[in-house]
Amino acid sequence: MMQDPSQGPLGGPSLSALFLCRLVASMAPTLQQAYRRRWWMACTAVLENLFFSAVLLGWASLLIMLKNEGFYSSMCPAENTTNATQDAQLRWPSCDPQEEMLNLGFTIGSFVLSATTLPLGILMDRFGPRPTRLVGSATFAASCTLMALASWDTKVLSPLIFLALSLNGFGGICLTFSSLTLPNMFGNLRSTIMALLIGSYASSAITFPGIKLIYDAGVSFMVIMFTWSGLACLIFLNCALNWPSEAFPAPEESSYTKTIKITGLALDHKITGDRFYTYVTNVGQRLNQKASSLEENDLYLSSQDVRGASENTREKSVPLRKSLCSPIFLWSLLTMGITQLRVIFYMAAMNKMLEYIVTGGPEHETVVLKQKAAETVGFYTSIFGGLQLLCLLTCPLIGYIMDWRIKDCVDQELSGGTEGIALGDARDGVATKSARPRYRKIQKITNAINAFTLTNLLLVAFGITCLINNLHLQFVTFVLHTIVRGFYHSACGGLYAAVFPSNHFGTLTGLQSLISAVSALLQQPLFKAMVGPLKGNSFWVNLGLLLFSLLGFLLPSYLFYYRARLQREHTSDWEGPLKSPGSVDL
Repeated sequence: MMQDPSQGPLGGPSLSALFLCRLVASMAPTLQQAYRRRWWMACTAVLENLFFSAVLLGWASLLIMLKNEGFYSSMCPAENTTNATQDAQLRWPSCDPQEEMLNLGFTIGSFVLSATTLPLGILMDRFGPRPTRLVGSATFAASCTLMALASWDTKVLSPLIFLALSLNGFGGICLTFSSLTLPNMFGNLRSTIMALLIGSYASSAITFPGIKLIYDAGVSFMVIMFTWSGLACLIFLNCALNWPSEAFPAPEESSYTKTIKITGLALDHKITGDRFYTYVTNVGQRLNQKASSLEENDLYLSSQDVRGASENTREKSVPLRKSLCSPIFLWSLLTMGITQLRVIFYMAAMNKMLEYIVTGGPEHETVVLKQKAAETVGFYTSIFGGLQLLCLLTCPLIGYIMDWRIKDCVDQELSGGTEGIALGDARDGVATKSARPRYRKIQKITNAINAFTLTNLLLVAFGITCLINNLHLQFVTFVLHTIVRGFYHSACGGLYAAVFPSNHFGTLTGLQSLISAVSALLQQPLFKAMVGPLKGNSFWVNLGLLLFSLLGFLLPSYLFYYRARLQREHTSDWEGPLKSPGSVDL
């Protein structure tokens, strides 16, 4: 009996799988080729993040479609089927136990969406963004296929929704995470491209509301999911053809100059238009006088020369446990955990909250009120989904706050004293004319204080509007929710970049996302308490979360104290050398 050549000795895929892996690897372009295609990669990455990343955040619309398809409708009592026959839209019975079970799937999927950032960061540092993106697109396609297959017979296949939602969350975060190093290819446009990518990720909650409009137009759920799966396969093909096997180097790294800057004739990311002439006329002198300039502490060098020689060495000397145990990181865990729980709970409970406003509770429900509630919830979820595009505007706004007056600052982290730094930067045309320079690290902390204070104020305002049972006021609630969701991740990333060594950034960000995901798991018992003992009334849950969110002001308060301490130290040491990054007790 001859063995199938596509099967291994144990019956598993062998030759065909190996051939496919080698084929995909051979399609990878070089880093120089990828640099020439960077605008195509950026535009497609924005679209892919918008329609394939954190789509689970549009859960309210997906929940309606799953209930209409009959997922876990067997948990509902038989008497509800009479109501379903009176309305063509409600083809299956619906009840609170069914919604609790489906909400559990959302809890698991959103946990995977946030919790896997830490291992993904480690893997991407090791293998680069290409494998991560390939796996993410394949996983997302598999999740859509599973949802389509499960809708074929929901009485039997409803449990597949848990696996489908988990794969959906994992695939989405893989696509998002793998795109975050792409802005390194854009030099001085890096912040703008990063803001667009994060904004498209945050705006991806609009995807399911858009799909629901197609679903309401008469297209079957199965056709939609299979089509979406096919589009995810196009992401796989796009990545295989255009994303390089190497990681994208940052402009500060020496490999950027060797592989991108010289070959692609790109400029240093800090060289803006008004400094172009100075840069070009002096670049030859910098290269010729490199050795002597380093001996004389001449800071009129490129970022590669100084940062690569001094800053990286010092940052690597800072132990990771010092950053992990610092008060700033611990307070940020509390703030981000509170905000994540607040945001995720509202997404899970929004439909029930809107339904309670219309009906006034189960004891007042009638057939007419239930019909009106279903129509109201469908309308408001569509509005909520459309407002998610605001994230494309709010993310650049918080980025502007985090970058406020940074270009007027000098680098206090280089050796040789502040006087030499001020003189070196003055030759580059960026130092202020005041006798005392504005330090970059202090300005970044000031900007972080402003960003977190604004975010916490908006979060408190959001909590207050959630307490008021008024349908028209929910439009304000939707806007506040969208702004907060676009703000807090960008503010946290900017804070970590300002305070901690760069080689700790990925680990700290991944750990923060993991702990925030664990805290967001509390939304499931809160949801069960709301639909159970509280009979759909979310007032007491929202009040508790509002009071809990006030703890978020502890982080900007501590940052205010930390900034004052840094200012005192820089004032006393202004004539002498400054401490290296991470040497100040955080």
